[in-house]
Amino acid sequence: MKAKFWIYLVVIILAGLYFYLPVISLNFMDLPVLLILCLLILAFTQLRNINWQDTKNIKAQIVKKIQSLKFLKYAIAALLVYILFMQLVLSPKIFRADSYQSLLGSVKEGGDFNTDITPIDVDKIRIVDKELANLLGDKVMGQQASLGSKSHIGEFTIQKIKDQLYWVAPLLHSGFFKWLNNKEGTDGYVMVSATNERDIKLVQTINNAPVKVKYQPESFFNYDLQRHVYNQGNIKYGLTDFSFELDDAGKPYWVITKYNNTIGFNGSEAIGTIIVDAQDGEITNYSLTETPTWVDRVQPSEFVNTQIDDWGELIKGYFNFSNEGKLKTTETPKLVYGQDNNSYWYTGLTSVGAD
Repeated sequence: MKAKFWIYLVVIILAGLYFYLPVISLNFMDLPVLLILCLLILAFTQLRNINWQDTKNIKAQIVKKIQSLKFLKYAIAALLVYILFMQLVLSPKIFRADSYQSLLGSVKEGGDFNTDITPIDVDKIRIVDKELANLLGDKVMGQQASLGSKSHIGEFTIQKIKDQLYWVAPLLHSGFFKWLNNKEGTDGYVMVSATNERDIKLVQTINNAPVKVKYQPESFFNYDLQRHVYNQGNIKYGLTDFSFELDDAGKPYWVITKYNNTIGFNGSEAIGTIIVDAQDGEITNYSLTETPTWVDRVQPSEFVNTQIDDWGELIKGYFNFSNEGKLKTTETPKLVYGQDNNSYWYTGLTSVGAD
């Protein structure tokens, strides 16, 4: 291969890494797919040396050129075989039922409902849901005409701050040109009490210092949250559940779950968290057990829901066509807080095929 071949290869891979952000791990499909695309593009670049004006010999020239690219052909074939093996042999539930069923980990059966589920203080009952929080947040934004013209409210997440429940959402850029004129970041975040609909706050300063959400999903280039985290040594892990959370002092962070696939290309399992300072972009990696106590979300809701459903579906193996003993979740897990002040994902269970 000529030197230009390797130059093309490096350029294409670097471009793919920057824009596509693939997970560089054999347990994710991103890597082999990206490599196949790179090889196909390189194969087409080699056709530029064909004399297209020689219409009588074009077919022979193409065949000859393809035959000379043995490395590309064998590499693409090997990658396709690898993808098929992972997808058809190592990933399906029919072959890996025990692995899927055990992903949830140890399951403890409760004793009595009345003792497991204890009454809650009336003052701490959650009376504001996510939909109402959005309406109240929009009302606050409407009172600040200058804010609404350049930013919008992001997704509200429930969290406990100093023993009080709040719905919290960041202000995000409204588009590329809004970001271009406001690169220092959007002006703070909104807090809506989950127990008192009159307690609504637009937080723009902390200790008289302005709050600027500079790193966020609606920023661009290296200020884009996912790209920023990816480029800081996290290219070999899956990244999900980008949650906006506050520490007990009200300082804004992004909490991201880092995960690996454990069953072929499936079986996503959280292995740690990444906490990003929303203002200066400082990144700290934590294991699951070392994550700070103010963080409310470590295990993503979709991971928990999928693992519970797999545990209940495969409780007696894959070939259980009578549905004996099968269980399934009754709703998407909701974040709740126990008497120990820890956060939990809660959902009901019901039998498959019966109430």
